[in-house]
Amino acid sequence: MEHVELGHKPDVLVIGGGVIGVCSAYYLAKAGCAVTLIERGDICSGSSYGNAGWVVPSHSFPLANSGAIIQGLRWMFNAESPFYVKPRIDLDLFKWLWRFRSAANSKAFQESISVLAELGNVSLALYNELVDEESIDCKYQQRGVLGVFRSRDAYEEGLKESLILNEHGMSARMLNSDEVVDLEPLVRPDNVGGIHFEQDSNLKPDDFVLGLADRFENLGGIVHPKVKLIAFDSGKDRVISTQTSNGEYKAQHIVLAAGAWSMRLAKLLNISVPVQAAKGYSVTFNRPDDSPTRPIMMFGAKCGLTPMGSYLRVAGTLELSGINDNIDQRRVNVMVRSIGEYLTTKVDPSKGYVWSGLRPLSPDGRPMIGSLKRIPNVVVATGHSMTGITLGPVTGKLVAQLVTGEVPVVDPTPFSLNRFN
Repeated sequence: MEHVELGHKPDVLVIGGGVIGVCSAYYLAKAGCAVTLIERGDICSGSSYGNAGWVVPSHSFPLANSGAIIQGLRWMFNAESPFYVKPRIDLDLFKWLWRFRSAANSKAFQESISVLAELGNVSLALYNELVDEESIDCKYQQRGVLGVFRSRDAYEEGLKESLILNEHGMSARMLNSDEVVDLEPLVRPDNVGGIHFEQDSNLKPDDFVLGLADRFENLGGIVHPKVKLIAFDSGKDRVISTQTSNGEYKAQHIVLAAGAWSMRLAKLLNISVPVQAAKGYSVTFNRPDDSPTRPIMMFGAKCGLTPMGSYLRVAGTLELSGINDNIDQRRVNVMVRSIGEYLTTKVDPSKGYVWSGLRPLSPDGRPMIGSLKRIPNVVVATGHSMTGITLGPVTGKLVAQLVTGEVPVVDPTPFSLNRFN
């Protein structure tokens, strides 16, 4: 085919079919835009598919902090640790690590908590609207997330963090060991305490993303899966069209929401988008009878356990090993073992479905949302790290407002890509 002309103005091409791209496409269509979404694979086939499914404003602590530097150095080259960097010669990785180090200071940390908390709280409210108004069956429930500690030092650190979160409008209630078991009887009684993040929610992520993509199409949106971006055709200060494996697409506005692939695609515009592919793993089981009723954060193991209707999923870890789909079974084994260390729930490791996905990790823990200074008709929406599901709706809403010129639901300045220049 020669090219695809999008419909009525303003025309928008969204690149990326994960939660960020689909939410952006949905809110753009709701705002009256003619929207086409393209995705290199199937819709929701990347990191939006097999993650923990948590909607957690409580996860407003950026990864970049002084403690992360110290702990990260201990973990960095241990393949079984929660945070693993595979040794390799990669200039982009070295630049990213330098930016990560620069962002790990008290001032930047406090600023990030404030803006991430606001973003998360707005997104949670939008979830409650979306799931209800669009009748999306995605096993959504708001019973909070229960964080469990097996170390006294970690519990004391958790107490400090909960006080900070409470200051930013979260409901983080500290529990002693008995109170943890009262709330979730399947937690082992030898825990040292916990935190109940009461406002947090959870869902089955693929059901949400696919359900919202369906609503987008009902609004007149167009979805083209299995379309790979090849090149951008640019004028002086704007993208005129895109060349893809499905021909040429023309649009007034481009939304780059390609997750971990955003950095590679941005290079086609000679733009630096500093995200690293952060591999996460999950194992999904048929839900046993002895299953918790809400998500459990296993703090020492840095992974979470989530009930999802008839399934139970353990998910977590952070692995910087480049863009690849290799599965390190050692990391999978650590996650599955952690279930028995924190709960009395029994699962058969041989009967779990193992999955891995690449999350777009930003150096400072904040997503990148905003138009490019040099090419203002391109809006970037990536770098959500481990909170893509949490921040999907608010990002989509903000992208639509930036494209249409509406008053933004939150101040986009702290998320501008320009902060790295």
